[in-house]
This record gives sequence, C-alpha cells and structure tokens, in this order.
Amino acid sequence: MPETLPSVDPRRWKALIFIALAQLMVVLDSTIVNIALPSAQQDLGISDANRQWVITAYALAFGGLLLFGGRIADLWGRRRSFIIGLIGFAVASALGGAAANETMLLGARALQGVFGALLAPSALSLLAVTFTEARERAKAFGIFGAIAGGGGAVGLILGGVLTEYMNWRWTFFVNIPFAVVAATGAVLVIREPAEGRNPSRLDVPGVILATLGLVSLVYGFTRAESDGWLAGPTLGLFVAAAALLLAFVLVESKVAAPLLPLRVVADRNRAGVYASLGLAVIGMFGLFLFLTYYLQIVKGYTPVVTGLAFLPMVAGMITGSTQIGARLMTRVRPRLLMAPGFTVAALGMLVLSQIDLTTSYPALILPGFVLMGLGMGTAFMPAMSLATHGVQPRDAGVASAMVNTSQQVGGAIGTALLNTIAASATTAYATAHAAGARSADLLKLQSMVHGYTTAIWWAVGILTLAAALAFTLVNTGRPGGGSPAVSSDDGAGAGAGEESEVQVPVMAH
Repeated sequence: MPETLPSVDPRRWKALIFIALAQLMVVLDSTIVNIALPSAQQDLGISDANRQWVITAYALAFGGLLLFGGRIADLWGRRRSFIIGLIGFAVASALGGAAANETMLLGARALQGVFGALLAPSALSLLAVTFTEARERAKAFGIFGAIAGGGGAVGLILGGVLTEYMNWRWTFFVNIPFAVVAATGAVLVIREPAEGRNPSRLDVPGVILATLGLVSLVYGFTRAESDGWLAGPTLGLFVAAAALLLAFVLVESKVAAPLLPLRVVADRNRAGVYASLGLAVIGMFGLFLFLTYYLQIVKGYTPVVTGLAFLPMVAGMITGSTQIGARLMTRVRPRLLMAPGFTVAALGMLVLSQIDLTTSYPALILPGFVLMGLGMGTAFMPAMSLATHGVQPRDAGVASAMVNTSQQVGGAIGTALLNTIAASATTAYATAHAAGARSADLLKLQSMVHGYTTAIWWAVGILTLAAALAFTLVNTGRPGGGSPAVSSDDGAGAGAGEESEVQVPVMAH
C-alpha cells in the first residue's frame, strides 16, 4: 500500500519561536540567579553555609524529576505539559521574587525546578515531533541549539544588568513575561501529532527509583564540594545513588511500560550524545564559573561589564549553531560536526588557561571566548537533533528528558569537581609561596588565578574526552544520506539517514 504523506503544520515556524522562548527562560535561570545571589543573601540574611541551597534546591528538583517530567509529557501530551510547565514556572518565579525570607526563597527555587523538569523535555520533544524533514529539522535545531548553548551566558549578562540597575528580585520577575508570551503562543499556534501520545500506565516504582537516584547523585556532588570527596555523607550519597540507579535499570528491564524504555539509551548514537554532552557541560561550567570570578575579582569588572565580556562567546555559539552546524548537518555525518566542535571548544579553553593578573581581554580572553562559542555551537546543534532522532513518537518526551538529565548531572559534577580542584590548587599555591610573597593581597590574587587555570586545564581534558567519545560512539550517517545502518528502537535497522521517528506513517496492509 502507498504511504500517506505527513501533514505539515503551516504554523510550525511560529511554534518554534515560542518553544525557543521557553527554552531560553529555562537556560537563563541556570545562571541569572548566580549573579544575583550575593545581593539576595545580604537582603534576606542568608548564612554562608545556606546560600548554596539557592542553587542546590533548584538543581535537585530539576535534575531529580526530569525523567518523570519527560514521561508525563509523553502521557499527557507535550503541548499540555508545556503550557502547565510555563504557568507553574511563572508562579514559582513570582514567589521567588517576592520572597520575604530564606525559607520562601528556597521553596520557590525548588518549585521552579519541579516545573522546569516538566517544561524542558516538553519543549525539546515538541521540536522533535514538529520538525521531521531533514533540512527543516537542521534549521530548527540550529536555532534551538544556539539558545541551549548561549542562554547561560546571556543569563550572566541579564543578571548583571538587573542586579546592578534594579535589584536581585528582578532576576526572578523577568521570567514572568517570558512565560506569559510563550504560553499564549503555545495556546494559539503549537500543535502536536495525535499519534505521539504514550497512553501506557505510569511506572511508579521507576519514578521513585529514578528520582531518588538522581537526587542522591546531584546532592552527592554538592556535598563533595563542601565536605570533601571522602567524607562519610558524600560517600554514602554516592553509594545510595549507585544502588538506586542500578535498581532502576533492573526494574525498567522487567516492567511492561517502563519510565525510561531501555531502547532509548541502548542505541549507540544516542548514548554517545548523552555522554559527550554531559562531559561538555562539565567543561562549560568550568568556564562560566571561573571566568566570572576572574573578571570581577581579579580584573575588577562590574557585573554588567562581566556579562558583556561573555557576548562574543554567545555570538560564536549562535554562529556555530545556525551558520555552521545547521548548514552542514544535512551534508556531513553528525560526528564530523560534534567531534571537531568539541575540539575547537577545547582549544578555546586552552587559550583561556593562559590567563594571569595582567592578561589583556582583546589579546587573549576574546579569542578564547570566540573559539569556545564557535565550537560549542557547532557541536550542540547536531547533538540536540540526534538525541531524539530515530525514537518512536511515544518516547520523544523521555528521550528529550535524557538530554536535559545529562546536562543537569554534568553541570552538578562540573561545579563540584572543578571547584574542588580550583580550591585545592589555590591553597597549595598560597602555602608554597607564602614565604616570598611581597604582599598578602597580591599572593591572594595570584593563588586564585593559579586555582582557576588549574581547573581550566582539567576542563580542556574533559572537553577533549567529549570529542573522542562523540567521534567513537556516534556513527550514524548524515540525515537523508542513508549510508551506514543504525539500529532503530524496534531493532529493525533503520537507515542512518532516515527520519524514522514521526516521518511517514505506513498504512496497514
């Protein structure tokens, strides 16, 4: 029998605007609050010991519930969960901006994480089921990848402007207009294919095991940063995470309707994407974290100027994603974009490892930022697309959630691991050079820079490993090319270039 042609939504490009706007809001929130944290801490009287919870409360809820959020999107429908996520995120942001005390702020941050875990996979899976033609998909994911990669740096800029010229509360309130516009647009123009729903019963044991396992893992890295890697609570959390996630895999292999069908992660190409993206985010967090402190404390930049200093990297990400990645995605294999992209980003990081007390921004920091942005933008674009390529429509939400999970866990690892490395190197340098120091202030700055550069060197190695994994594991052909075979989720062996997910439903014989 002949195949039926897919109905193409004439409003799909308008839909992309609102999907991308929601994604920008979620990514912005991961960094915008960091800039405002010192002001919020002082205003609400938050102790130094508790200030980390402003970040951790969000990370635990977001990272722990992502798989659950992706499954809810498959169950309820992505459009509905997208709108609910936007409304909930806006309400949580309003509560955060109006916080009268520490408890209210921490509760609002956790609530943001809950609705963010529903919103993020809904947005990516909507994109996956809306754009199925190879060239259009390349353009759409180019835009989405640029936002996913550059949104964090934009958050630093916007956070600096709002904190310096208004107050820290506006770093929460700014989410409300984003959410209102995106939700209104979703109601008016976003549609999703009816066949994309997954009506199977919810896997409650899987939800509990995955949530507790991911929360233990993220919190373990947070405790490692403050208590040390060999502290009893840290090791206990890591052991618990390993046991819970192993139990989760065993349960998923036996239940009829798993939360995370193992076919989603068993595919070689998607596994390569999840692993390399997670590693790349570790490296990126090293850049944002240490370069922000370096520019403000060592170079004396204001929050606004610090944010503006990251603009060339944002421009590089947009260029790499929309002009390099999107244009070449239908012409070359994904690994020939991802591996070189991560390598160029590693070279940019290598340049930035040379910073010292007198480093010139135009001569060294600027080219490092541009290389970093171009590389990450080029790599992120095909990675985002490939992460949902070949999945069955009913699994699009949970496959999208795995992308966000790899990034969230990578961010938690990056913050803890690289911060610990930097702190140790700073202390060792200060101890070794204390006797010959001309002044305590100078030694302090020199020790800080040594700590930053040591951590950045580690980030170079991590990005290089991400490039190696992408080149080794990702072996699918170019979209539309149809060369080497790649396994489909049903094990039938779809052609590498086929858009096998939602493309052309075959009528029953």
